[in-house]
Amino acid sequence: MRSVTSCVDTKKVRYSHEKKHYEPPVVIVSRKFIIISGHSSLFYCAVAKKSVKIVSKMPSPSLRSPLYSLRRSKRKGTKRGAAASNNSRVNSDGEEGAGEGNLQNNASSANNENPVSGSVAPQPVVPSAVGLVTGGASAAGHQPPYDLRRKSPHHDPAAAAVAPNYPSGCNPSGSLSSNSACAAGPSGYATCMLPARKRPRRTCYTSSENGNSVDEQRSAAHYLQYELPDEVLICIFSYLFERDLCRVSQVCKRFQSIANDTELWKTLYQRVFEYDTPLFHTGICKYEFIAIEESEYDNPWKESFKQLNHGVHVRPGFQEKALKYPSRYKGRSIAYFDTIQSALEFFDDAESPLVFVHKGSYQREYLVVENNVNILGCSSGNVAENVTIERDTESTVTFMEGARSSYLGYVTLKFSPDISSSVPHHKHYCLEIGENCSPVIDHCIIRSSSVVGAAVCVTGSGAEPIIRRCDISDCENVGLYITDHAQGLYEDNEISRNALAGIWVKNHANPVMRRNHIHHGRDVGIFTFDNGLGYFESNNIHNNRIAGFEVKAGANPTVVRCEIHHGQTGGIYVHESGQGQFIENRIHSNNFAGVWITSNSNPTIRRNEIYNGHQGGVYIFGEGRGLIEHNNIYGNALAGIQIRTNSDPIVRHNKIHHGQHGGIYVHEKGQGLIEENEVYANTLAGVWITTGSTPVLRRNRIHSGKQVGVYFYDNGHGRLEDNDIFNHLYSGVQIRTGSNPIIRRNKIWGGQNGGVLVYNGGLGLLEQNEIFDNAMAGVWIKTDSNPTLKRNKIYDGRDGGICIFNGGKGILEENDIFRNAQAGVLISTQSHPILRRNRIFDGLAAGIEITNNATATLEFNQIFNNRFGGLCLASGVTPICKGNKIFNNQDAVEKAVNGGQCLYKISSYTSFPMHDFYRCRTCNTTDRNAICVNCIKTCHAGHDVEFIRHDRFFCDCGAGTLTNQCQLQGESTQDTDTLYDSAAPVESHTVMVN
Repeated sequence: MRSVTSCVDTKKVRYSHEKKHYEPPVVIVSRKFIIISGHSSLFYCAVAKKSVKIVSKMPSPSLRSPLYSLRRSKRKGTKRGAAASNNSRVNSDGEEGAGEGNLQNNASSANNENPVSGSVAPQPVVPSAVGLVTGGASAAGHQPPYDLRRKSPHHDPAAAAVAPNYPSGCNPSGSLSSNSACAAGPSGYATCMLPARKRPRRTCYTSSENGNSVDEQRSAAHYLQYELPDEVLICIFSYLFERDLCRVSQVCKRFQSIANDTELWKTLYQRVFEYDTPLFHTGICKYEFIAIEESEYDNPWKESFKQLNHGVHVRPGFQEKALKYPSRYKGRSIAYFDTIQSALEFFDDAESPLVFVHKGSYQREYLVVENNVNILGCSSGNVAENVTIERDTESTVTFMEGARSSYLGYVTLKFSPDISSSVPHHKHYCLEIGENCSPVIDHCIIRSSSVVGAAVCVTGSGAEPIIRRCDISDCENVGLYITDHAQGLYEDNEISRNALAGIWVKNHANPVMRRNHIHHGRDVGIFTFDNGLGYFESNNIHNNRIAGFEVKAGANPTVVRCEIHHGQTGGIYVHESGQGQFIENRIHSNNFAGVWITSNSNPTIRRNEIYNGHQGGVYIFGEGRGLIEHNNIYGNALAGIQIRTNSDPIVRHNKIHHGQHGGIYVHEKGQGLIEENEVYANTLAGVWITTGSTPVLRRNRIHSGKQVGVYFYDNGHGRLEDNDIFNHLYSGVQIRTGSNPIIRRNKIWGGQNGGVLVYNGGLGLLEQNEIFDNAMAGVWIKTDSNPTLKRNKIYDGRDGGICIFNGGKGILEENDIFRNAQAGVLISTQSHPILRRNRIFDGLAAGIEITNNATATLEFNQIFNNRFGGLCLASGVTPICKGNKIFNNQDAVEKAVNGGQCLYKISSYTSFPMHDFYRCRTCNTTDRNAICVNCIKTCHAGHDVEFIRHDRFFCDCGAGTLTNQCQLQGESTQDTDTLYDSAAPVESHTVMVN
């Protein structure tokens, strides 16, 4: 045999790659024998005395990656043991290696005949040979997982002659005696001089007759396994296909490492599958691209090849090439077909077949899937965009009963009917999924130009597909249509720019939809109707022309953690007896109301954020109902919640705040139970109740508004019970113009314009309330208003307790009025209330003051311990008194007069004690300048003075507002007039959107 070095001609190897037609290398491998033959070279390695060429006796290796990495450290010199069994391989050091499993398709199957469309199947087809890989790195900069080996230095005979200490039995000539302990190397130097890992396996022979041939064999094997440069082996291995590459990896550890090179397998993989990234079969109907750096495998390309190698390929033209040039396409058992339909017919009886559809446009194919086939697009770049399946007459792809575990992924589906055709297409779809089937549709692009029907239709009992990461957009009708008890899982899809609804769910269909992106539709985003159901979670629904989510006609979906925003009409629209549960959603920035509920609909709106709407937050009208609870409603342009036209919702545990208008607006005979909400920091009233409305408000906290807390007007009625109403810029409660609410057991405090204001004919029953710490009167009653106040506690006001004036009336019974800064009850300007069985005490001024032509009916009241006196009547006032008890008052005014003090000493400018006051003509004072009797006697002695009347005032002389200095007062104090009227309430109305 020729020396191996004479057989290696890298130039010829390279040239053979560059030739247009070449014979690919043939590899014959067994446990003891390997021949690698190419177009211009022959390499022969005999690893035993006897050569064996029987491939079938050797176990077929699998495509799995090696279980260990190549070590470059010095190998151990292990004593060779007995021969390995047939199920394991022997490496270059004589160590036993673990055998690899069988390929999924045996190599011998390459020559079998398979029926395809009634004819003989094509011979296995292979693409052109793998490109040449030279040097230590590829063009892409790949570094192999081993160091490039250097050739051994040339042998120097002179140096060998003088080399001392040769072991017994060895000589520089390379001859091998029968008792030799070591043999010469292929270049003439002793093998014992090599490191342990480069020593060839020792073999004992009984005769030296064939010593020369054994020498040659051992020399060839040693050179091929140890000294042939790595770049040459890579070049040789690049000619091999996947099964031969697995077989040659069993020769030795070095071959195993080189044969598992990622660049070799990447080139093989991409010529077969064309993918830019390895695709892994991670489970039943689960295929996923995983980046190299994220893969857990040492060689992801090889592992992916192993998982997918049993598939057939639809690649038009390859079958014809294989038949025309059979010698060029041999050595690989991969079947190719020209059409998808023929590939599916080929697998009529197979279980879970795998079909790869390569780049191209496949038109007019009749694809009805009734078995568990897996169909995948196959291309570089964006796979789905490069593989198109299209029809123009009937449904493009139809899944029928029997397709329980089928898969369709990474393709574009189009349904493009001829618009001039008279054929109706209302039952034709781009993708149709029928009864009792559950295919997986993954990473598909779906387009339909049909103006009727839908792009995707899922219909019938038992229809349970999984549709995920698909793009259903730009369709001329509905995007996804689910009906007739169908179910299924729909995840991470893009559904946009469709002419009608993005999704229809009807007739008891009950899908599960998660993380879908539904936007810019020319109609509604999701439409559930006719008893449709469904569970919708974490979807992003926005910029649809009508509502983001519409529920109608008995539909009852569950919508959880979705974001519904920027709807051109509204966010959620529930009407015509619709229901539904809307939980933990973010509903914001819609042009109209965030949630619309009307026409006997009764949804549950719970724990949502509803904010920044261009109109209202929740709008309930037309006899709508619903449970609105635990929501955070804020920043809307109109009312946070609006209830009108006989609607009767339950509104509780919500936060309604920072609205640009009011908090809750109930009008036009609206009703509802409004309880345990927190309504605060709204620009207008916290709660508006008007025009015949009768809501019930219980246990709410209504506070910190920029106007009124609760505002009843224009015949607004209802009940206000057990609420906390505080810290409003105007009064806590206002009642006017025929409104007649029941206000019971509330706490009303901190109003800057009083606690309760009843005016302009307002009515109402105020019972058992606590009204305290208000900046002005606790209760104002004026302008012909006639409320009833029973058993209230009105105290600690920074002004009066109850002020009745300008024709005010009212019935005050059994109230406790105490510790107010001004009069407990002030009655003025032609008012005529009735006071029965009240207790008025501990006031910082008078108990009851009646002035300015007013009158009153006072029966059985107790008036005691008030600073200025019990009952103080101005000139001309004659109330009706019966059974009153006036006792233990401090009478500070009378004591100051009797003590010769100026009344300003006890009142300053903050209170108005009632007694005689005068004017001084000499000092030219007016009727608005009051002078107490002691200042008249002392400061204006000898002046021309005039008695005006007995009434409420403080002394202007003592206040220092007159020309003369007061002689009874130490220093002057500037006068400040106190206004008794409330600030006029702002009357603004919510814009109503029908």
